Amino acid sequence: MHDIIIVGGGIVGISTAWQLRRRHPGKKILLLEKEPRLALHQTARNSGVIHAGVYYQPGSLKARFCKQGLEDTIDFCRQHGIPYNQCGKLLVATSAVEVQRMEQLRERCRQNGLDVVQLSREELREREPNIRGEGALLVEQTGIVDYLKITEAMAEQFVSLGGQIAFGAELTGIGETTKEIVAQTEQREFKGRFLIACAGLMADRIAGLQGLADDFRIIPFRGEYYRLPPALNTIVNHLIYPIPDPAMPFLGVHLTRMIDGSVTVGPNAVLGWKREGYGRLNFNVWDSWQILNYPGFWKLCGEHWKSGMVEMKNAWFKNGYLGEVKKYCPQITLGDLLPCPAGVRAQAVLRDGTLVHDFLFKQTPRSLHICNAPSPAATSAIPIGEYICGIAEQRLVG
Repeated sequence: MHDIIIVGGGIVGISTAWQLRRRHPGKKILLLEKEPRLALHQTARNSGVIHAGVYYQPGSLKARFCKQGLEDTIDFCRQHGIPYNQCGKLLVATSAVEVQRMEQLRERCRQNGLDVVQLSREELREREPNIRGEGALLVEQTGIVDYLKITEAMAEQFVSLGGQIAFGAELTGIGETTKEIVAQTEQREFKGRFLIACAGLMADRIAGLQGLADDFRIIPFRGEYYRLPPALNTIVNHLIYPIPDPAMPFLGVHLTRMIDGSVTVGPNAVLGWKREGYGRLNFNVWDSWQILNYPGFWKLCGEHWKSGMVEMKNAWFKNGYLGEVKKYCPQITLGDLLPCPAGVRAQAVLRDGTLVHDFLFKQTPRSLHICNAPSPAATSAIPIGEYICGIAEQRLVG
């Protein structure tokens, strides 16, 4: 009998397991991961940015976790010798409309307790000779890191403290009584006092095993990137982001310095017909049926079909994708957009078509399901794990 069973070996699940083990060295804690290795999906397939929390609704868990997460992530990197770089981020306005939005974004930063510097056109050019814009906001705290290395370091700590990880353990059923919870896999079943599910792209399916997914569904969105050639690794000094359109659900294409010295362009946001589909052509019958059979998907399409069509066009025709980045970096050419691995974002959508932008939790007496851990969940993984620990501890009293 385990005290706590954790489902999911991405950075949120590992952070939770590691922190629980530190806080409760006497408890038996088991982590189940369906893959042969940790962090094969969202954790290892993101931009590697340590976000500062610019965009998020003041007072939301997302805003709170992100601000604390930046500090915690950097502290963890320092303690464990993991390379990181606080290179800073520039949000570049390329039109009069975006200048107005930039002013609103500056106010949002103030509400979230962030120090930002507003740059004129000339100051922007001085800092970034290859970037064009009417002005920019500089967020100096933003950084870059390899989240896979952070996850592996947390997992090493978890195991060294006595925690257990079972690989190839895909959950097929959950049974719950007043005394225990049973996690069933194809190979065997595991009994525990409490279960925590951090299942990412499969969050609704795992919650559905306990009848907790009637009002939401995970809709996968592919984020496609390009990598610039090595000759352009010094094209920017900071991370370069556009000023987001508040009518659009995602941030838009940006230039990202990676911790390995390379620079990527992206991501876009294209509907994914396979939840774990990272190749150019991806389709899964069951994944697609769950999308098309969900009323929230059609309501989402009704609201955002125009932007969805643009994203789809740009995914298939590089000229459109290039146009998004040439708005602020005109010297990049079509030949500079080299292949780069894609990622898939797990986006929870309610039945009325609403995108869930904050965290979504579902509970039973002996389980807690993290049904939506929105970007920047990697940045926020340590405070998210701490928050989950607090809930689990309350439920395990006695």
